Parts: sequence; C-alpha cells; structure tokens
Amino acid sequence: MNIIIQSSIHTLNKSKLLLTRLSNEELRNISVPPYYSCIGSHIRHVLDFYDCILSGIKSAHVDLTNRERDIRLHEDCQYAHTNVIRVIDQLDLLNTEDLKRSLIVLDDLGIGKVEIEYSLGAALAQANSHAIHHYAIINYILDRLDISVEDETFGYNPTTPRPEINLI
Repeated sequence: MNIIIQSSIHTLNKSKLLLTRLSNEELRNISVPPYYSCIGSHIRHVLDFYDCILSGIKSAHVDLTNRERDIRLHEDCQYAHTNVIRVIDQLDLLNTEDLKRSLIVLDDLGIGKVEIEYSLGAALAQANSHAIHHYAIINYILDRLDISVEDETFGYNPTTPRPEINLI
C-alpha cells in the first residue's frame, strides 16, 4: 500500500479511537472559546474534505467548496465512527497508480474560487495534513474540557518540533 494512503488511514484511525472514547455530549460540546466549535464539527470537516476528494475521482473534478456538512457527524459518535470507517474503506481500495491520476480541484483560498491541477496523491496528502491540523484544534478543545487522549501524537504534525519537558 502506498505511503500516502497509509498515512491517511493512520490519521483517520485516530478519529476512530477518539470517537470510541467520547460521549455524544462531549462530541457536540460548544463551550470552549474563542470559536465555540465542537469536536464533532472538526471530525465532520475532516470527513467532508476526504469525501469531496473521493467523490471527485471518477469525474476528475473535486469541489472542496461543496461539502455535505452532515450535522449528524457533530452529534452522534457511532454515526461519525461508521463514516470514518466508510472513508477508510474507500481509501483502502486505492492503489499507487490511482494516486497518479490528475484532478482539477476547486477551492476558495480566501479571495475567491480557483481551479488547481492536482494529482490524487497530492490531494490526499493535503487532506491528511488538513486532518492533522484539525486534530490540533480538537486537542485544544479536549484539553479545555479536561478530557485526556492517550495518543501523545494526536494533533501534532510529524515535522513539528516538540519541546523536551524536563521534570527535574
């Protein structure tokens, strides 16, 4: 299996683990400032990003501005967990040759929509980095809700320097 696909599956598996440890109330808690977003909204956003890519493979056109935004993903851990598995299963069907396919990706970079030529591999690599970024936000929310995650790498990009903690 290709490392891009492996990385995405590895990252998404962190969502699965998290969703098995949260209650629905914790998933949808919007009490943490400054954005008052919930863990579920970030999980949903990550899945929306992957869904846009996966649904655009056949047509070779990915529209990242047209996301489903299924609110049930904000509210129901089991439903979100099932959808993480669905996305992982779709990724698992891809191979190295698939990742070379060209796509036109429509995105809004802040000053309007733009079409960008990508390979499927590049789009999935971006989706993986995007997921890790949202996991960092989720980690912040978890911390403020006093919920611990047993995975010390959750929300950390592998290239981010981490300070050594000296407990002496």
